[in-house]
Amino acid sequence: MAGGLLWAGFRGETGQVAEPSNVTTARASIEVGRAARRRVSRSSLGVWEAAADRGDPIGVLERQAASRVPELVPIRYGRMAAGPFAFLRGAPAIMAADLAAWPNTGLDVQLCGDAHLSNFGLYASPERVLVFDLNDFDETLPGPFEWDVKRLVASVAVAARANGFSASDAQAAVLAAARRYRVTMRRLAELDEMSVWYERVEAEAAVALVRARKRRKGVEKAISKARASTSLQALDKLTEPGPDGTPRIRSQPPLLVPIEKPDAAVIDQLFTDYRETLSEDRRVLLERHRILDIARKVVGVGSVGTRCFIVLLAGQHYGSPLFIQVKEAEESVLAPHLKPSEFHHHGHRVVNGQRLIQAASDIFLGWASGSDQRSYYLRQLRDMKGSAVVENMSRAVLRGYATLCGHTLARAHARSGGRVAIAAYLGASDAFERAMGEFAIAYADQTIADHDALLAAIASGRIEAAEG
Repeated sequence: MAGGLLWAGFRGETGQVAEPSNVTTARASIEVGRAARRRVSRSSLGVWEAAADRGDPIGVLERQAASRVPELVPIRYGRMAAGPFAFLRGAPAIMAADLAAWPNTGLDVQLCGDAHLSNFGLYASPERVLVFDLNDFDETLPGPFEWDVKRLVASVAVAARANGFSASDAQAAVLAAARRYRVTMRRLAELDEMSVWYERVEAEAAVALVRARKRRKGVEKAISKARASTSLQALDKLTEPGPDGTPRIRSQPPLLVPIEKPDAAVIDQLFTDYRETLSEDRRVLLERHRILDIARKVVGVGSVGTRCFIVLLAGQHYGSPLFIQVKEAEESVLAPHLKPSEFHHHGHRVVNGQRLIQAASDIFLGWASGSDQRSYYLRQLRDMKGSAVVENMSRAVLRGYATLCGHTLARAHARSGGRVAIAAYLGASDAFERAMGEFAIAYADQTIADHDALLAAIASGRIEAAEG
């Protein structure tokens, strides 16, 4: 292993060369992985069938809705009704309960908790380098690594089915994602801690992974679009001149609704708490901006109905715009099935998970408590961010993108968990990816059935759906 030459061994009191401690630790980790394989075989990970006491999936969504903004809940159902992939995106709570019903490996990492295809994307590092990584951490918690992998491969299979691809095409894309996860984890298991920590996928490397020239042009176009997604671009799209000429957030109900002259004390309290979670240098940078306006914003699919706001700030000297997103952090959907979080503040939990998982995080990432006693986390709304449109992908592009996501997920897990033990569990054969292929196809069928149940609930009037 890397670093082995540094600790070539030393002589104990007997004069014999002692085994380096790092080698001993690695061997112990390998045995942990092999023991997990004996306890929960790789082939068993491929088995999926609904438990006899599986709860009503629509009931799960209804219980989540109880804590959300009532007038926005129909929009959430409307977005999830659009198709099986949209349903999967909005239903991490359903899948978490399904995964928890089966034995797990016990090989824990910091889980993303919602590692579907649309929760990967491009964004700018603090050094202004465009990188590809996971970008949603609302559900993050420590837990068994395979839960994230199963979420990813299920999303690949559902996306392939939703795009009209054959079963063999879906299987090929799933196998590609799982294989790249395994191969990448085994490679990272051979690297030292610092090398793993600094591993990342830059945008240019993502282009290099796409071999065909025609498909590469699509990736390059996505990168160019991400580079243009900045606060200046958001200023043009989201604001209009106020009565005094100062930019104000444009009303676009129900998706974007400016708040009538927000209570300055409330905003000051939230930002005062938030500032304390930033490093000193970034706190100084934030304080060089003043708040101009605030609005409620609807985001995502599964998050619709949670309290989310955007705050428009301007630089004190030249008025350059800065948009900060303030998003409610609720209890993770994984929480009922895993050990309690060490963080009592859910915004802190989200930020900690993001910093552990991402190769580089937003310089304005922090957390705060609102006057409503809810937990929030804050970050830039747009900082060269970009995401793939899964619904528009061809067979070849979906397979390539799934491969990239498998690589990225393995890197994230290697940063936060026992990469050597996981690599030992995965092994050198294709047993793991074959199991993931079986699971993904079976769970795609379950997702389609659950989506049908949602459509039936809407048709019967049990729940209301709205466009938005």
